[in-house]
Amino acid sequence: MSADRIDGPTPFTIRPIPGGARLEMDGLRRLVVEDVLAVLLDTDDESFWDRLTALANPAEGATADDMRLPYEELVSDLAERASYRVPIYGRERLIELSRRLREIAAPKSLPKQDRRAS
Repeated sequence: MSADRIDGPTPFTIRPIPGGARLEMDGLRRLVVEDVLAVLLDTDDESFWDRLTALANPAEGATADDMRLPYEELVSDLAERASYRVPIYGRERLIELSRRLREIAAPKSLPKQDRRAS
């Protein structure tokens, strides 16, 4: 099974798998990590860093249940600031991407069997 690399501002790979396709979003993964680090290291707004530090060093006697809501809120707030779009430029590349996805999704025929009685 061959993989198709989609280059551009945010590269990714399409790989056929049994029953479908897998999008390997390595370019998007890097963008998300960079976005999260940028928010955490923003010296003009240290609230995210403070919240992360509070989660890493919970108050004495705090339970996992006590930390669940602050954790979920931080995840949600960071996710709002993270990249989630992958632009694909060029009509030709979009047509090729569409062709490749249709090719992957097309039902595969079974090899013809010999109909002679054995």
